[in-house]
Amino acid sequence: MCLISLRVVRACSWNDVRAEKLSRRPRDHLYSKLKSRHIKFRVTKQEELERASMSKAGLMPSPICLVENVNGSLSVCKDAIEFLSRISEPVVVVSVVGLYRTGKSYLMNRLAGQQSGFALGNTIESKTKGIWMWCVSHPYKEGHTLVLLDTEGLGDVAKGDSKNDSWIFCLAVLLSSTLVYNSRGTIDNTAVEKLQYVVELTEQIKIRSTNAADEEEEEDCKFVQFFPSFTWVVRDFTLELVIDGKRVTEDEYLDFALQLKKGVSKKVSDYNLPRQCIRNYFPSPRKCFVFPSPASPENMTRLESLQERDLVPDFLKVTGSFCDHIFHNSVVKTVKGGHRVTGKLLGHLVEIYVDTINSGKVPCLDNAVVALANLQNQTAVQEALKAYQIWMEKVKNKFPVGVDDISSEHQKFSSLATAEFMKRSFKDEKGEYLKKLMEDIDMYYVGLLQENVMASERKCRDLLKNLFSDMNKRLQDGEYSQSGGYELYKRDRDAIVEQYRREPNKGVSAEAVLSEFLNERGPEANSILHMDTKLTENDRKIQEEKEKNALMKQKLKEEEEKRIESERMMKAEKERQEDQMKQMQEKFNKELEQQQQEMDRAIESKLNEREEMIKKGFSEKAGLLNEEIVTLKKEKESSGGFMKEYVMPVLGAVAEILPTVLNYKVLMKGLKKL
Repeated sequence: MCLISLRVVRACSWNDVRAEKLSRRPRDHLYSKLKSRHIKFRVTKQEELERASMSKAGLMPSPICLVENVNGSLSVCKDAIEFLSRISEPVVVVSVVGLYRTGKSYLMNRLAGQQSGFALGNTIESKTKGIWMWCVSHPYKEGHTLVLLDTEGLGDVAKGDSKNDSWIFCLAVLLSSTLVYNSRGTIDNTAVEKLQYVVELTEQIKIRSTNAADEEEEEDCKFVQFFPSFTWVVRDFTLELVIDGKRVTEDEYLDFALQLKKGVSKKVSDYNLPRQCIRNYFPSPRKCFVFPSPASPENMTRLESLQERDLVPDFLKVTGSFCDHIFHNSVVKTVKGGHRVTGKLLGHLVEIYVDTINSGKVPCLDNAVVALANLQNQTAVQEALKAYQIWMEKVKNKFPVGVDDISSEHQKFSSLATAEFMKRSFKDEKGEYLKKLMEDIDMYYVGLLQENVMASERKCRDLLKNLFSDMNKRLQDGEYSQSGGYELYKRDRDAIVEQYRREPNKGVSAEAVLSEFLNERGPEANSILHMDTKLTENDRKIQEEKEKNALMKQKLKEEEEKRIESERMMKAEKERQEDQMKQMQEKFNKELEQQQQEMDRAIESKLNEREEMIKKGFSEKAGLLNEEIVTLKKEKESSGGFMKEYVMPVLGAVAEILPTVLNYKVLMKGLKKL
């Protein structure tokens, strides 16, 4: 009894369980601690305070509507999308579907670790309309969010439109990584037939945007790659798990219920169709849980307020097992291609699918991924550029700086920005978004180079002005307009030039500004030279030639400085380009690995199905499955040529753009203009 109670308590307070993991305290200590705090299966004052604290912390204290269903029309709730947009971590999405008034909401409350939340209702009227969402911290996977989706009950007679049910079921399949189907009684033929919506999935979901007629059957076998794992929950189960006199597990019971009949009659085909669809679309192994009734009939209408002692122990035990299975085995939601979905991306997916349904079109996995990738990649460019700008702003505050300083920082931060982009982006098949990021970074960098040049020019001009202030006063006082004045002028000027060169941190324009300054003072030097009566005409010619040589030497020094700067910049650019190529290769390798893992799961599922068909004597179906397995393996092998046929051309295209966008002429454009 203690173990059963502990499982229920675990569902109620995950924070304490996490604390138990950290402290590694004994289970009985945790249990007694929780009992002393009077945490029961009802909303206590303590729970209300915890919910208020969660709300302040930005968590979701209670469910909110994600997709509203009014008069058969679906619409996205903006508040829910806004909440999802703030979740940047991966999401594990668990959806529950099933006939109305079968207790779906109760299970979702247990997964949220609460006794109440999703509306249970105590009449024959369906309470949940549309799809409701509850986002909670994942109890086992740190840095992940558990998104629980409680769907409107299927088969509600008040709606009168089964098409609406089909779209609700379709959305649950498209959005979740684990689909829980909830039913009552037993898994008999009636229960399977009520799962009619799975038969319609291929009419409501397409993998590719355009499918030829001869490709539709081939596509049909590929849904297993992209559909969620499947768990069947049977409520109020009263039978013994015995088949042919042998006790079986819950999973074996489900497999038995999904067995196919031999024969070709219409009756047999109708019997096999929903079972075959479940096998085709949802990967094996498929799970099953059978729940006894949770309480006595008179207490069933007030489940939310019942305490632990009022619930059937076996029901509590199965509830704990169900929650543990979901928490341990439900994976992060992915889209076609294996890209992991965050809360923000999940919000985009909801909008894409609901808009598609409302437009009268069929949701397409390829189209959704492309639309999602475009949105995500645009955001990735913006965020990466913003990060680069923030990092380079610190460099800008130090202007003027030397070439090595600004180019090394640019190299480092642009590589970090590329890494940021790679983390967020996916399916950038033509490399256009990465190119856009590079162009934006490069143009921003060119702007910084120009600002650095101007800052250097201002500093150098101010420095020369200050250094020559005393010499200018002597010039005004006529100290150089006398015999021997030119020698005195040249001595003072050369001393100031030497002092100027010793000053640190002048930036990239030091020699250029000095050349400009000396050229501007050239006429002044010639005037003093011709006024100096001490010098002969021959002496003046010699000095004039020396002046010209000095200016030429300074010009050569300036050009040499520019050449060195150019080489340093191009070296840094080459290293940056090599780093970006490396990051791109790693990114494409990762995406290829995700795709192959996707195919591996599908192949494994098909192999399991084939083995079962062989055991049951369905040789024809086993042969068809074998053909599907061969097709999937060929696709996996062909994707191995991905790097050669697809990645390398993209890398080449990006490699071509780098030297044109960021070559010396472009980088030094600001320098030459100024």
